[in-house]
Amino acid sequence: MRKRILIVSPADVRDNNGNWQTASRWARFLGGLGDVQIAGNWSLHDAAPDLMVALHARRSAASLEAFSRACPERPSVLVLTGTDLYRDIALDAAARASLERAHALVLLQPAGLALLPEALRARARVIYQSAPSLRPYLRRGQARFADICMIGHLREEKDPLTFIRAAGMVTHPAARLLHIGGALDPTLGQAALEAQAANPRYRWLGALPHAATRQRLKRCHAMAITSRMEGGANVIIEAVTSGVPVLASDINGNRGMLGEDYAGYFAPGDAAALARLADRIIGDSEFDALLRRQCAARAALFLPGAEQAALRDLVDNLLLHAPGATTNTKD
Repeated sequence: MRKRILIVSPADVRDNNGNWQTASRWARFLGGLGDVQIAGNWSLHDAAPDLMVALHARRSAASLEAFSRACPERPSVLVLTGTDLYRDIALDAAARASLERAHALVLLQPAGLALLPEALRARARVIYQSAPSLRPYLRRGQARFADICMIGHLREEKDPLTFIRAAGMVTHPAARLLHIGGALDPTLGQAALEAQAANPRYRWLGALPHAATRQRLKRCHAMAITSRMEGGANVIIEAVTSGVPVLASDINGNRGMLGEDYAGYFAPGDAAALARLADRIIGDSEFDALLRRQCAARAALFLPGAEQAALRDLVDNLLLHAPGATTNTKD
């Protein structure tokens, strides 16, 4: 009998964010192990899967609680996001309860392990996310612009104001800062509109389809990530696997992705430091080459085959050793 696997994701295809990309990619990767569905939640009225994968400790807490009460012997996996690790598990009782209920915890980069209660670390494993490699964009002749892009919806955790302010501080004649993402916070959307009207170096492109975003990214000189918290940013992976170097806020989650010795960090919220890095990567060929080498050295971590193998190994072992996983109680 084929197993039924449910991925509970608070995001759906309309959100077009990192959580949705993870859910949809994992559904493809797990297809060979059983029948996989993605849903926004699970309740006692729904058919019980053989295994639940829940994204987000706080936002999927109700589904994970209901599943663990109804089917205590069936395995569950909790994928910890940036807001889980760097905010919610310290402040929210439901998020902390999710940690206790899940049979396995997945982190998307290793630096977050230190944030978990020591007693739960044995349940945790790191699975780096992945993206298919794109052939690096070959520039012909001298480009008019050297674009630095930011990819992420406009919301507080992503700190788009630092990127906007940096656009007013860059000095290299070719520098242009492009922002791709929808305005989840109307106030930040208004700030982006005003910046675009006042500063020709800054362009807000709004939300784009995922494939179009990757094609735009690969043509950029570099990508900036200004986030205040990240669990393991998909956009870093997509930049690295497109041959695009990263300018990253110096936060735990970004260090877990790019490494402790990466040369492209700036202090969170420091727009002037980001502007200096943007000018430097455009104007200093040796610095540009250094960041490209450092990113290329991380690329093997983000291969789809590696992510799929790690995920299927985890799920296969949980299903194999779950005594109640062979029957369904709510068909």
